[in-house]
Amino acid sequence: MTAPGTSLDAPAPDEPSAPAPDEAAPDEPSALDAALARERQYHDLCRTALAAMVDGAQEHVVTGEHVAASGADAEVLGYQLRSRAKEMRELPDAPLFFGALDFDADAADAGDHRGQRYHVGRLRITEDPAAPPLVVDWRAPVSRAFYQAGVRDPQGVAVRRRFGWAPGSAGDSADLTGLEDEHLTAGEEAPDGPGADPAAPGPRSRILTGEIERPRVGPMRDIAATIQPEQDDLVRAGLGESVCVQGAPGTGKTAVGLHRAAYLLYTHPQRIRRSGLLVLGPNRTFLRYIAEVLPALGETGVRQATVRDEIARQPVRGADGPDAALVKHDARMAEVLRRALYARVRPGGAEPLAVPDGSYRWRVPAGDLDRIVADVRAEEPPYETGRERVRTRVVRHIQEQAERRAGPVGNAWLQKISRARAVSAFVDAVWPKARPEQVLAELLADAGALASAADGVLGAAEQRAILWERAPRSYRSAKWSDADLVLLDELAGLVERPAGYGHIVVDEAQDLSPMECRAIARRAGFGSLTVLGDLAQGTTPWAARDWPAQLAHLGRPDTPVTPLTTGFRVPQAIVTLANRLLDGLGVDVPPARSLRADGELAVHRVEDGRDVVAATVDAVCGALAHEGSVGVIAADTAVAGVRAALAAAGVEAADPDELGARVTVVPASVAKGLEYDHVVAVEPADIVAAEERGAHRLYVVLTRAVSRLDVVCGRGVPWEAA
Repeated sequence: MTAPGTSLDAPAPDEPSAPAPDEAAPDEPSALDAALARERQYHDLCRTALAAMVDGAQEHVVTGEHVAASGADAEVLGYQLRSRAKEMRELPDAPLFFGALDFDADAADAGDHRGQRYHVGRLRITEDPAAPPLVVDWRAPVSRAFYQAGVRDPQGVAVRRRFGWAPGSAGDSADLTGLEDEHLTAGEEAPDGPGADPAAPGPRSRILTGEIERPRVGPMRDIAATIQPEQDDLVRAGLGESVCVQGAPGTGKTAVGLHRAAYLLYTHPQRIRRSGLLVLGPNRTFLRYIAEVLPALGETGVRQATVRDEIARQPVRGADGPDAALVKHDARMAEVLRRALYARVRPGGAEPLAVPDGSYRWRVPAGDLDRIVADVRAEEPPYETGRERVRTRVVRHIQEQAERRAGPVGNAWLQKISRARAVSAFVDAVWPKARPEQVLAELLADAGALASAADGVLGAAEQRAILWERAPRSYRSAKWSDADLVLLDELAGLVERPAGYGHIVVDEAQDLSPMECRAIARRAGFGSLTVLGDLAQGTTPWAARDWPAQLAHLGRPDTPVTPLTTGFRVPQAIVTLANRLLDGLGVDVPPARSLRADGELAVHRVEDGRDVVAATVDAVCGALAHEGSVGVIAADTAVAGVRAALAAAGVEAADPDELGARVTVVPASVAKGLEYDHVVAVEPADIVAAEERGAHRLYVVLTRAVSRLDVVCGRGVPWEAA
């Protein structure tokens, strides 16, 4: 990003080129200065129009309250108007456009846009709904050329202009500090950005490169101004398509998923809002980190949650050992639970049924009752649906008798028979009600019941691992574990299908267990998925080793996997270091690469009895001489000592949840998905030794740096052994 008051390139083609600095008259503004002045005036016009849009949305709420309509219609209209007004009021302050397109007046592939100019921003701005927009939304079809057009395929674009804004600008027009034009139909590309390889693909614009590499402080930003063509293809995939992105560190896979969510909300607002859109992240820290992206793009009301948030039927008060957790998260548990639930159904041995109807009794023979239950059981409906089918078919059997005897019957009669005590007692006897908590508690507390349900599925040792040592008095007093929540959700899905979402974005999907994947699949039965992850960053005991198996658990086995291997954030020196770990991770992942040739890497070997923590403090103090955020990442057990040493040295360090801090001390277990300009990685050997997939965890830690990485080690470096 350029400094305030500077500019980067030539004005639009209809504006005179700026003279060389030594040729310009001292008091005469250059053509570039004039172009910037016009764009600032245009931004002021857009700001005024946006303020009118906000006021208009609030006015519609007031007038809408007096619209004559039915109660239900008025309520829906009022909700829609209030929601729109709230969204407009809560739009964050930011520049209103980041680019512009001038379409060639003579280019056939410009279509209806020939000779037109469009400013591109994060939302559509207009002075009147019927008037041409002052700013077009980045998601609009015409905006796609901003991301996809190039010298080889101009797509009718004569000039693509990018605007440079002062870092952290809240949208003051004076913060527009530069502009840069690409004359695409003339074959003129943007000048190379700092550190760019002229032979490499990727952004060549200095403004674009500066925005991508801008120091990172605070929560994640949107990338609407910097989306690359391969990212744009994924963002604009259709609502009916599920996509899977295998993204190396720094390739923007999370941003792609969030921007796809925003794109789908823009393109299919009614369908998505009716069924909902869910963004699933690995933990609450990560969700706080990404929370501002969608609102910055004009989209609010999207549910952002963890898998645990979605399935939390009960509070977690218990804990499993590693062996029990592995078994409970295994896909085989789905069959065990299904057997346990449907073992409650008793399709044979029913007594003949007699249902009073005034002075008459309708009778259903035992054989007919057994056949009804067996037929429904064979259809394998959701458990609660099966109960009602049994009831309905018994009533139909009686209805047929009644109509043969006396002619058609009415709905009131059918409801009376359906609610008859004898019918309800029969249904409860052969297909009893089932509560997930009750079924699971009976299964985990009874070795015999577990052995029956797990026969041929789980081994004896696996059964012992999940069997409760001490059974609670009832399911109401059970102390459920995290893994139990997954099992309860599976049972709840067997009892009654949950309401689904129109689209679900699943980030860090490689870390999900098969049973967690099944929980997501149930909620996407009629929707689509955006699956984001990196097999090399899989750190849970059940992390996926390949995508086909994981996608099968998610209910989307035919979803294509798109690799993103070219990074824009993490410098090549850091990526090269992390790549040295890949051979020891046991996953088939291509080495990452980066378009950034800048960045700094330093490995500090602590020898002769020096203190690693003291060396860490030195590294942090050195990092503070640079701009941007500093993340100090250590094994979880070492975090307290590092924090205390920094405090003793006068360095204030925040927790990961405190976004925007200058220095943050981060346990390695929660570093995934976060980014810092400067990372100090403390004792890699301790990070590797802390868990079964410690090498994967170290790969994550090393790739959190987007400018500089210091590695402080006293016990050797794991990549030399990899």
